[in-house]
Parts: sequence; C-alpha cells; structure tokens
Amino acid sequence: MKERAVSTLSGWFMLFMSFVLLGITGYSLYLLVTSGGPETPGSNFWYKLIGFLALITAWSIMLGGFFIVEPNNSKVLLLFGRYIGTVRKSGFHFVNPFMSKRNVSVRIRTLNGEKLKVNDLDGNPVEIAAVVVWRVQDTYEATFEVDNYEEYVSMQSETAVRHLATAYPYDIEGEQISLRHNAGEISERLKEELQERLQLAGVEVIEARLSHLAYAPEIAGVMLRRQQASAVIAARQRIVEGAVGMVEMALARLEQHNTIALDDERKAAMVTNLMVVLCSEQAAQPVLNAGTLYH
Repeated sequence: MKERAVSTLSGWFMLFMSFVLLGITGYSLYLLVTSGGPETPGSNFWYKLIGFLALITAWSIMLGGFFIVEPNNSKVLLLFGRYIGTVRKSGFHFVNPFMSKRNVSVRIRTLNGEKLKVNDLDGNPVEIAAVVVWRVQDTYEATFEVDNYEEYVSMQSETAVRHLATAYPYDIEGEQISLRHNAGEISERLKEELQERLQLAGVEVIEARLSHLAYAPEIAGVMLRRQQASAVIAARQRIVEGAVGMVEMALARLEQHNTIALDDERKAAMVTNLMVVLCSEQAAQPVLNAGTLYH
C-alpha cells in the first residue's frame, strides 16, 4: 500500500459549529436548572438531563476532531487501526473525532554520520564518514513498513558506508576508482545504494557525500611516508627527463654550429657534468679549468 491523500473539513467552519453546539448545550442546561427538579409535575426533568448529557458528550467528542498541519508536515489518519489517508495540506482541519493522528515530518533532514573504522579493498584500515540529506517521501511506508524510520535511516546509512569502503581501495594509481581520487563517483554510488536500501521506508535520498576520509592512526604515518616517496620519485622522474632533453639539445647545438669538436670520451664527460648539475638538489659549485681541453 502507498500513501493516499484524504479530504478534510475546514477547521474554522467546524469551530463555529462547535460554538453553536456549545450554545445549545448551555441552553439545555438552563432548561434543566429551571425545570424545578424531578418532583415537579410535567417538568420532564429526566429527559432534559439526558439531553444535556448527550449534548455535552457530543461537544467533548467533537473537540477531538480538530488538528493543525504545519508547512512541510503531515498527519497520518487511522480509524480503529485502519489506514485512512494522509493530510499534507497545511492549515486548520477537522476530521472524524474517532480518528487517531500521527505526525510525520516531510522536511529535509541531514544525517551527519559518525566516523567508522573499516578496511578498504586492499585491507588497509581507514576512517570514513558520510553526510546524508534525506526526507520522507511516502508517509505510509515510513510509518508502517518499518518500526522507526529515523533509526532505520541511520542504521542503513552506516551499513552502506561500510559496504562502500570495503568495495574500493583508499588510493591507487591508474584509472581504477579509489575513495580518495574519485569523490564524485563514490558519492553518487553511495546515494544510489542508500536510495535502494531506504526505498522500503518511503525515504528519498537527496544527497549523499563523504565528509571524512583518512587512514587509521596506526598506519597514517607509514602511508604518509609512502605518499611522500611517490611524490619524490615522480619529481625526480620529471627532473631527469628535463635534464636529458637539455643535454641532447646542448650537444645538438654544438654540433650544428661547429662550436667545438668533441670526441666520444669528451661528450661522455660533458654529459656526466651536465646531468650532475641539472639533477643535483643543491646548486653546483663551478670549477674553472685553466688548462687545455685535453690536459
């Protein structure tokens, strides 16, 4: 069964009718008081008493039919355990006084998940947390399909985050999806999985994204050094590639303009010196050669 809308009477009109009924009840009380009591012949005291009690009872029961619906809120109506419908229209309403009313908010809510410690696809312990923006879409399912839809959202969100963390590595080179480098795709897949899990409870997932992602403290230092080493290797590779290009360009220019003729041994020495200068972490100290090229 799905949520269905139900029509209600205007609360203001029925409030006016309740005052009319209250006036009739007051007049009945007046007739009862002025009847002279049960001993007075022709007073119809008992009939007037029964009429007054019936009117005051009806007026008291009538008061139970009034209720207010705030914006972005709803009332689920039940009649002796049977679902009648849901009122979403804000305002002052009146329904059968014997109907029970359950309040279900349809406002947008935010669930800020706690940090969870799980193992990623590679078995590395990581800390992960997510923020989920959601709201109730079907009040019937949220009320009757699950015991407590707010706890259900919280538990299913934690389960989805744990499952997502174990399905992908924290960090990996190449085109494979990882938690660290593909935040947009990971968030989209988290939203899809949450929507599938929470659909039973009539909940719509508006947004889901990771709010915290880090290695667990026991391996954070080791992984930091690993990342630093990878960065150093990548930087060295760029430096060497650039240095080789500069050496090749220098030799080509010298040969092109016949600036100086070098044999293979001197070319090797020149290449060695240029590579040392270009790839060194510190500035090279120049040494002036006061002799000839071959002495």
